[in-house]
Amino acid sequence: MHWEQLFQQPAAAARRAGRFVVVDLQGPHRVLTTSARNGGQTEHLRHLVNHQSCEGKGHDARARVIHEQGPEEYHDAVCAEIDLPPADTAIMGTAANMSYAVVAHEQDEDVQVTAIVTAGVQSNATCAGDPAAWRETADGPARIPLLAGNVAGNPAGTINTILLVNRAVTPGVLSRLAVVMTEGKSAALQRLAVPSCYSPDLATGTGTDQFCVAAPIEGVPLTSASPHMKLGEIAGVAVRRATLEALRWQNGLEPSYTRGLFHALGRYGLREQTVFDDLAGRLSPADLELLRNNSKAAFYDPLAGAAAHALAAVFDRVRHQTLPASVLPDATVQQAATLATSLAAQPHRWTEFRTRLLAQGEFEPAPLVLAAIALGWSEKWRAS
Repeated sequence: MHWEQLFQQPAAAARRAGRFVVVDLQGPHRVLTTSARNGGQTEHLRHLVNHQSCEGKGHDARARVIHEQGPEEYHDAVCAEIDLPPADTAIMGTAANMSYAVVAHEQDEDVQVTAIVTAGVQSNATCAGDPAAWRETADGPARIPLLAGNVAGNPAGTINTILLVNRAVTPGVLSRLAVVMTEGKSAALQRLAVPSCYSPDLATGTGTDQFCVAAPIEGVPLTSASPHMKLGEIAGVAVRRATLEALRWQNGLEPSYTRGLFHALGRYGLREQTVFDDLAGRLSPADLELLRNNSKAAFYDPLAGAAAHALAAVFDRVRHQTLPASVLPDATVQQAATLATSLAAQPHRWTEFRTRLLAQGEFEPAPLVLAAIALGWSEKWRAS
């Protein structure tokens, strides 16, 4: 196997080949990891592995192999494939392509942190507290019947993070770094407004995220990774930056693309797959065909996108009771009218569009959004 060197540092080196990224720790390290074997906090690990364990969709044969082998035997098989000692190795698995692994370095004086991230969120993004479809029983994982519809097959999509510090830290700081790492990952998802696949909320991670955090044992330990301290700051920046870049390559989540109406309002029922069928009764055949032929320009219009994100935020605030439910019609129609006038490129008609949308009386998210799109598009080429 031919290994490409990703970086070489005094405390650690990283290499990549095929489906594998390996970090070799130089000297004793304290490691905190989610690895099924050698997981938790340890001081004997020397190798941290991230690897593509399956394809993202429909790879049932591979899923059966992993399930039949079990975590111990599968761990040994992965280590054998890349010639590493199983007892000294932590392993993370994902459907993400290792060619998209992103390395981000951040430094403050003599303290350096390095984040290595692979990330995919399209089919398994979750918000902490989303309903789960599984529980662990004495006989193994079991579906929860009333919630089984939340998961179709094996959920694919994982954010795997390796976070390295070049200085010793206390055991408590190692745990604090895991918190900062998690918050940095969630901050990246927030910047991209990544929706949960299981609720109307924005995602905070995925259902299968894994991590390894490591720091040398020898030396005077750092005693805080609070965000108020530079160690906490640069760790958060490194993870956030690497996660954003990994999502750009793995899922095409270029920030500018997230301005679109479906990204902003998909969690409230606006579906790209069905939008033209949903609009069929609201637009004339000619207007519908014109929208179909110019859909990207319309649905990615920057002002319409801004209004769509604002509308989603109002739905969020009412749902979370930041705003009283009594203001829902007025508050949402105000943003819907802005969406309609943006699509029509006629901002001077905002009051008229607001009145017309209020009169329709459709205040549930999906019908209101569809009404705003239909109104704006149908009026774009008509004189006011």
